[in-house]
Amino acid sequence: MTPLLIIIVIVVLIGAYFLSVYNFLATVKVRIGASIQEIGNQLKRQADLIPNLEASAKGYLKHEKEIFKMLVDARRAVAAAQDSGSLADAERASQKISNLIPSIRVAVESNPQIKGSEVITNLMEELRDTSDKVMYSRRTLIDLSADYNTKLVTFPSSIVANMFGFQAVKGFETPESGNVASVTVEELKTPKVTL
Repeated sequence: MTPLLIIIVIVVLIGAYFLSVYNFLATVKVRIGASIQEIGNQLKRQADLIPNLEASAKGYLKHEKEIFKMLVDARRAVAAAQDSGSLADAERASQKISNLIPSIRVAVESNPQIKGSEVITNLMEELRDTSDKVMYSRRTLIDLSADYNTKLVTFPSSIVANMFGFQAVKGFETPESGNVASVTVEELKTPKVTL
């Protein structure tokens, strides 16, 4: 092989590597945006379900005023998150929904008349399913952000990222975000349910 041919092969291989890293970063950045949209889509689904759950639950849970208050608060939080488009607001709304489900479950399980209601049961299942989908979408966003940000800081892909101006993206923020997440003594205790 001639030295010129060896140089051409090396240049082609380096170019192919740069192209593959660039395409990876560009693709993951688009997927991160799609993940954020999916979180919003699932929150919208929740927002559509909550009024139906609230209306149906009012007929069965008249004595459970706290649940109604939580339903209204959750609906308002989801609407505010949709209006603001903020990931932090979306997280707060998602948390309100997650906190609401166990309260409704306890009320339904402790009252046979409510438990027999297909309307409540079906709506609870839909709400739980949507909550699971939001959690899955958040997990996808976290994984994509981690993969993307890893490429930005590891060698030699960081060279390509710097050349084309790729910037780090935030993953999904939670109240525990930061360098260290701590667990309190209370959180280590096994929860006890008294019906």
